[in-house]
Amino acid sequence: MLTFTTHSADETIALGEKIGSLLKKGDVIAMQGTLAAGKTTITKGIAKALGVSDTITSPTFCLISEYSGKMPLYHMDVYRLEGSEDFINLGTDDMIYGNGVSIIEWSEKIMDELPKKTILLKITPGNGDERTITIENWNNGDIK
Repeated sequence: MLTFTTHSADETIALGEKIGSLLKKGDVIAMQGTLAAGKTTITKGIAKALGVSDTITSPTFCLISEYSGKMPLYHMDVYRLEGSEDFINLGTDDMIYGNGVSIIEWSEKIMDELPKKTILLKITPGNGDERTITIENWNNGDIK
């Protein structure tokens, strides 16, 4: 397990860039954290590292946002889903088992549907803009 602490949105984005620079096709990141924990903020950095030039916003109401870059980025928010069956019915298999990177916010609702090699990223807010980010099941190299 890796643990990082960031003290501002910019630092959280910068950590996302470091993570994104090490991702490979087919990687799935399961994000967990409370409302406003910083899930979309760290996704902005990951997207930047993947060459995405679009503005990254939370996909809460559209459920899935797809972005083009060095490889496709699928940004999913499953907060409003009832569970795994709803997730499967969205047709997500082509995304999570495809040639892009998938980031899933509120993933605790559908963990049983994700690949065993899924990277678990937990964000815990601290005081002010401080965030503690823990990463489990990371096998993509050193994040420096």
